[in-house]
Amino acid sequence: MNFESATLVVDGKAGDPMKPSMIEQTKLLANALDRASTACFTVGIATPVAGFLYNVGNFRALSGPFEMIGGVLVWILGAGGLHLAARRVLKGLDQ
Repeated sequence: MNFESATLVVDGKAGDPMKPSMIEQTKLLANALDRASTACFTVGIATPVAGFLYNVGNFRALSGPFEMIGGVLVWILGAGGLHLAARRVLKGLDQ
């Protein structure tokens, strides 16, 4: 994608051309949101699942399968929401 000639889109209507610095700030925001979604996946899904599978620190005795499923669902919704927010931010850059 070529973002060098992006225009600001407000309420579905193209506005003035964006400055290169504004384009970069928008891309940085989208990247930060996507990295936060990756962190949510790692902290809330991968780590507890690994702890449960390998029984780290007697994790299986401390949390049951329903707690694991509930926690994974909450964290995956959070990660998905952040990822979708990042995609929406990038949609603001019109070609």
